[in-house]
Amino acid sequence: MNFYTTIVSFFQEGGAFMYPIALVLIVGLAIAVERWVFLKRALVANKSAYGELLPLVSSKDYDKAEKVAQDNSSAIGRLMSVALDTMRSSPRRDDIHAAMQEGVMETIPRLSKRTNYLSILANVSTLLGLLGTIIGLIAAFTAVANADPADKATLLSQSISVAMNTTAFGLIAAIPLLLIHSLLQNKTLEIVESVEMAGVKFLNSIIRGNPAAVATREYDA
Repeated sequence: MNFYTTIVSFFQEGGAFMYPIALVLIVGLAIAVERWVFLKRALVANKSAYGELLPLVSSKDYDKAEKVAQDNSSAIGRLMSVALDTMRSSPRRDDIHAAMQEGVMETIPRLSKRTNYLSILANVSTLLGLLGTIIGLIAAFTAVANADPADKATLLSQSISVAMNTTAFGLIAAIPLLLIHSLLQNKTLEIVESVEMAGVKFLNSIIRGNPAAVATREYDA
């Protein structure tokens, strides 16, 4: 109960700017949870698609592989769907590789969507805390100017202590948001690299099973 009372007192003494900082923190945490759940599901879906599609491509069962890829909503599923569709119209390695690269580029924005908002919200939280402190100090010095000389030192120290609460709360909100932003970026990079690696393995498997895919623009020239 004592801890709860301290938190409530800290929040109330910070003034009006504590509320927008709290709102920024809540929005940031909501985005973080949504992105984390999305990335975890994407990682699981990609692993499942990879395990299902690689044996089909290795056994040259391209029709079934294309059907499975089209019915799969994962990044690797979309990547293979594009690659196999391109292979039917042009068996060149360059064309298949270009199509897969395009698929990877389409995947990245979906994975990194809204993640950058966390760093922006962290900066906003810090700036709101500083702004609240500055406004609080202005109000404190204005009030002290009209106070009794004997009480000025006490009033000033109390006012500064209260005004600093907004800066402290702004940093309390900003630090975890920045850490979560870094964590989500690393998770996104891990998924992108796994998709790219899967694309290379699929491409090599297609080339081994389809000699016509070895042809390149340079070779044809």
